[in-house]
Amino acid sequence: MSEEANKVTADVRGRIAAAQNDRGKIKPMKLVIAGAIVALLIGVVFALQVLNSHGDENVTLSGAGATFPFPLISKWVQVYENDTSVRVSYEGVGSSGGISRIVDDLVDFAGTDVPLATDKDDLGLLHIPETLGAVVCAYNVPELGNGLNLTGDVIAGIFMLDITNWNDPEIASINPGLTLPDEPITVVRRADGSGTTFIWSSYLSKVNGTWMELYGASKTIDWPTETIGGTGNGGVAGLMSTTPYSIGYLELSYAVENEIDCAAIQNLEGLFVLPSTESTVAAATASAAILPAGDESWNGVEILNAHGDNSYPIASFTYILVYKEQADNQKGKALVDFLWWMVHDGQAYSDNLYYAPLPSEVVELNEETLRSIVCDGEPLYNE
Repeated sequence: MSEEANKVTADVRGRIAAAQNDRGKIKPMKLVIAGAIVALLIGVVFALQVLNSHGDENVTLSGAGATFPFPLISKWVQVYENDTSVRVSYEGVGSSGGISRIVDDLVDFAGTDVPLATDKDDLGLLHIPETLGAVVCAYNVPELGNGLNLTGDVIAGIFMLDITNWNDPEIASINPGLTLPDEPITVVRRADGSGTTFIWSSYLSKVNGTWMELYGASKTIDWPTETIGGTGNGGVAGLMSTTPYSIGYLELSYAVENEIDCAAIQNLEGLFVLPSTESTVAAATASAAILPAGDESWNGVEILNAHGDNSYPIASFTYILVYKEQADNQKGKALVDFLWWMVHDGQAYSDNLYYAPLPSEVVELNEETLRSIVCDGEPLYNE
């Protein structure tokens, strides 16, 4: 109970005692009035206690950014609000939009698949990896179903439009057991600034020198005009579902939800690996030891083409960005509590949505980062 509540309680008790001692001296109507006053004061005590213990219930937290983790964040928001009554909103506007909004102080946290560039290192934003996902090479070829193998070089050739037919010899040579259709390939890609595009183009830059020279790694690519673009992972999935003989890139959960087939991609060890939570965790575990602290620069951090027989080569962390210095104590504490829950209890919801739970090493790194968040110099996380 707060100090203020204690004082009110003591006063109430004193009035009750006085009323009892003077019962014989007070007229009945005055006794009724005294009782009403006592009841009112008791009500104030309980109100203060409720406000003290549930102060975060009226807090609303807002976030925006990457669509890559949107299905998982949406689940977190739903569960957390049901459990705590703290309202959280998250708008999938792409990584670029999320970064812009938090820099302009329009949201409390931002989602991004792309670590901040070094020119934003002095903004006081922290990186909190909140989940792992796989970017898949998805395809809609009715004759094939599952079972297509692709290499980084072949994927780069397709997206640069050097390989334009499904039965091209370069595809056929790595798929000797498949009968490939004589059909033109339609390339579907993102139309908006996208962290998923950054992950995809970073992988292609890593494995194919021609792609690196012509396009590089970026959230936005100057795509060939013959390709077609969709907004967000959902937009690409929608286009692919209705476009036979198409190929595109998506976060794994969008491909599964829309029943779009995914290729097995050759990893650093020369093995063809399908995207899954297990193969994504394998890639992250192999790279966890090199991660920086949350308040250090994350520019250039990636886990693409990681070592390991079981590592899927296009795996990535996705991040929450949040200010180390919070302006409002109550909202800042509610935000830290939500993020702590997200990287602990929230991980239990990852598998069912085809995201990979964070390795323990990354959870420990996040704990250190969250303990560093302050308001007026005071830590906001209470052990």
